[in-house]
Amino acid sequence: MSNLSVFANAGLPAVQSLTTALRSVAAESANVGGCIIKMDKFGSWVYGADQTEVEDDSTWAVNPFSFVHGYIAWGEGEVLGEKMAPITQPLPEVGAPPPNAKKGWESQVGLSMKCLNGEDEGLEARYCATSLGGKRAMQALAVAIAAQVEADSTKPVPVVRLKTDHYTHKQYGKVFTPVLEVVKWISMDGEAAPAAPAAPEPEAPPAPAGRRRRNV
Repeated sequence: MSNLSVFANAGLPAVQSLTTALRSVAAESANVGGCIIKMDKFGSWVYGADQTEVEDDSTWAVNPFSFVHGYIAWGEGEVLGEKMAPITQPLPEVGAPPPNAKKGWESQVGLSMKCLNGEDEGLEARYCATSLGGKRAMQALAVAIAAQVEADSTKPVPVVRLKTDHYTHKQYGKVFTPVLEVVKWISMDGEAAPAAPAAPEPEAPPAPAGRRRRNV
């Protein structure tokens, strides 16, 4: 990681200006690039048109300048309209929802991330959520970034593992919710504080060949 530039920061605002904007994500329960990543109904994190499963031990750097908020309108399995803006700007204005929108305009928050290891290293992905669980995960991350910037503005980038939690719903049974687990903080160019050498682990059996894909 020492020589890896994680995020180009040309034209970005000062890191210190993140705090107010990030805390606004939690207060209010620009589209970002890359493929779409999401947690499916089975509790697995998947990305892309083929619904490729994320590797369990992969880590992802979240761009702290990529938080967006806005609205999306869904039809039958397709996006009919989407209006997003950086959280440093007001919510975008929307008029009447597109025809055939199932729920009209739904509020949405999002961010972008980059994979740092494994088969997907270098992959950039966009994660957006309209669900309460997804919004809460991003709100918690935004507050954590704001606190980190106040404590050490030189390392504002959270490196996360994509985890899953669940609860039992009276009507729907087990409902999975996303978890963005912060494992360390790094600078915008990817540098992190030196870590103590880890104890050797016993050899694990070789992983099966190929990547699993979800059928949706």
